[in-house]
Amino acid sequence: MIEVEIVTGRTLDQGATVEEKLTEEYFKAVSYIELSEDDYGALNLKDGDRVKVKTAFGEVVVFAKKADLPKGVAFMPMGPYANAVIDPDTDGTGMPRFKGVKAKVEKTEEKVLSVKELLEAI
Repeated sequence: MIEVEIVTGRTLDQGATVEEKLTEEYFKAVSYIELSEDDYGALNLKDGDRVKVKTAFGEVVVFAKKADLPKGVAFMPMGPYANAVIDPDTDGTGMPRFKGVKAKVEKTEEKVLSVKELLEAI
């Protein structure tokens, strides 16, 4: 298990598919976490592996991707998977904090739920 700080944000793929949230394209665009090469290696991950992301606000299983990030920083595209692990409190602003969410990440054999399954589980 590793500890990271999650940063969420928009991506081109997420933005291009946001109007079609139950499609396979949207699922692929938002159901992953990017990890640094060091963190990816620490978990002994390879392409297609799944990880469980746990925060004080929830947990979710997503696919792991290797990215050019600093050790200890992870990126998740905005969407239902990222929303499952961020603080829903908006401090009156109407927007939750999408940056700097402390998380634990571990390799898992659990299934990545489809968008529909994830929303039904919530």
